[in-house]
Amino acid sequence: MQLDEKERGFSFMREGPLDMRMDPTTGITAKEIVNKWSEKDLGKLFQEYGEERQWRKAARAIVEARRKKTIETTTELAEILSNSIGRSKKKLHPATLVFQALRISVNRELESVEKGVKEALDVLAPGGRIGVLSFHRLEDRIVKNLFRAASKPIKKMVEMKESHIYPMLKLLSKKPLIPSLQEARMNRRARSAKLRVAEKM
Repeated sequence: MQLDEKERGFSFMREGPLDMRMDPTTGITAKEIVNKWSEKDLGKLFQEYGEERQWRKAARAIVEARRKKTIETTTELAEILSNSIGRSKKKLHPATLVFQALRISVNRELESVEKGVKEALDVLAPGGRIGVLSFHRLEDRIVKNLFRAASKPIKKMVEMKESHIYPMLKLLSKKPLIPSLQEARMNRRARSAKLRVAEKM
């Protein structure tokens, strides 16, 4: 529910400080990234973690704006992005993907997803099932690759003869489960959700 608290700075729809930390007691804030990182590093962040096509424009606009004054709030940043890159063909708000990139970086979300899935598989009992719910393509790609790798036999050379180690996982669906149109209408945050499930062998 912290996403709805304007004081946490996750949403560009409500004015709040540019924070975005899940744990507000530790780590770098979005404000520090926005105001201190170089244009090159900002562009790389928006391109890789936000998959924002206009990452160059976004980074340049932020650097130009902060020369005049420090960017302090979510709405300030959203306005800068609205004026510089406009709306995408998908009708996303211009700030959507940049905010995603900042949040992922601040909280090291992709590293956490990979670490969490691997540790869950280590403690999962044979016959146990793991389900991972992701909310954007970068997370889902990590889960998909980890599940696929663990569902294939591993070749091992034993005294010059090829041997196989059996797979750890059995995938319970080839494609991720996605919400129905009805569910997405009832809960807008479910729109991009993908659920992958596997069983430990």
